[in-house]
Amino acid sequence: MGHILISAAHKSSGKTVITTGLVRALTNRGRTVAPFKKGPDYIDPKWLGEAAGRACYNLDFHTQSAVEIKSMFAVGALSADIAIIEGNKGLHDGVAVDGTNSNAALAKLVGAPVVLVVDASGITRGIAPLLMGYQVFDPDVTIAGVILNKVAGPRHRQKLIAAVEHYTDIPVLGAIRQNPKLSIDERHLGLIPSNEHPAARAHIDTVAEEITADLDLDRIEAIAASAPTPNTPARTPATQTPGKIRIAIARDAAFGFYYADDLDALKRAGAQLVYFNALNDVHLPTCDGLFLGGGFPETQMKKLAANKTLRNRIRAAVEAGLPTYAECGGLMYLSRSIIWHGERSEMAGVIPADSILHPRPQGRGYVSLRPRANHPWNPSNTVPGDEIPAHEFHYSRLENIDTDLTFAFDVVRGQGVNGHHDGIIMHNMVAGYAHLRTTSRCPWAEAFTAFVRHKKQQRGRTS
Repeated sequence: MGHILISAAHKSSGKTVITTGLVRALTNRGRTVAPFKKGPDYIDPKWLGEAAGRACYNLDFHTQSAVEIKSMFAVGALSADIAIIEGNKGLHDGVAVDGTNSNAALAKLVGAPVVLVVDASGITRGIAPLLMGYQVFDPDVTIAGVILNKVAGPRHRQKLIAAVEHYTDIPVLGAIRQNPKLSIDERHLGLIPSNEHPAARAHIDTVAEEITADLDLDRIEAIAASAPTPNTPARTPATQTPGKIRIAIARDAAFGFYYADDLDALKRAGAQLVYFNALNDVHLPTCDGLFLGGGFPETQMKKLAANKTLRNRIRAAVEAGLPTYAECGGLMYLSRSIIWHGERSEMAGVIPADSILHPRPQGRGYVSLRPRANHPWNPSNTVPGDEIPAHEFHYSRLENIDTDLTFAFDVVRGQGVNGHHDGIIMHNMVAGYAHLRTTSRCPWAEAFTAFVRHKKQQRGRTS
């Protein structure tokens, strides 16, 4: 087993497309690839997971401790021939000025050699001081190779390689020409999710085919193999799994933002996950609880509105007390309507408000939440009053609210529903803009599963 971290000098360098193509290219070689993504991203992991044929896990300093990151990485990489971490933004970018939550910090934490993707458009000899600066800035980071991206042609390639080889000891692992076949359409600040892409698998195959000839896969594998083997944490004895409950989860072109480890945690807590398509299915699966994750429901709002039967059934189920948790896109679906580009589409109508999309983000970045005493299933494993980490990214805002709302969280940092609170409580539903992550500080999956089980037991006693 080996591992590498693929980063860049700055965002929009083509890092995700190259990493996705590399994962598929190595998979095509017969390698088992374990993909990881640094940060609180949902979209890139969907592409990486699709390329690898297995789930991609996020490593995030905001929600996880260093011990949790190392443990998740070690366990996830254990069954793979090679683990590939895709960084976010630039190698030394991060919230903290001291770089303690940067990609470089993650590389050092898990002992990963770094392969740097450099957007070479408009640069020749100037690439040398750029790379030299990265080597000097933090000598503890092993920059094991560079991939030159957006190369104009053979002459440009020759100049770039000559400069890198003359001034540095960093091997050039590939030089990828500008190629429209390598592009993936973007929306907002990221790629279109693979669950919305009409031919995601075919496009990944095309990307892998296009870049394979330009990358030295043998050398990349050798660099990964040089990394120290991560220490696998001692396995704790399996606890007795409580009685099974069924949690229905929307998974389709509108809803797809779920952390793989959250789904794992729900299953470990005794939940059987049953998936449904909110665009096409007219029946909600037989279930004891409902989880509506994030996504871009505005792009599918006409199809969601057209499925009136399911909308009405979900509304009736929630109002009848079905334990429900909804994040961002799920919140929008449970509102009265979605309004985007002047068009309005009816939604489930549980929440007496409209979800209105705006040209700029209404909430973006890391957030801190403080669970309130009335939260029906407190997701925090901390003492009362402590904060839990989360994140949000939404262009919508709830407007035209018809009644006073009850909230599950005080927002310490971030926007939430109204700048002060998040997590609307109605019936047995909690619906907010923040995305939670199951960790030791916020074991929300276990808390929600326990709540679902408790409500099921209550129904059994009264039936």
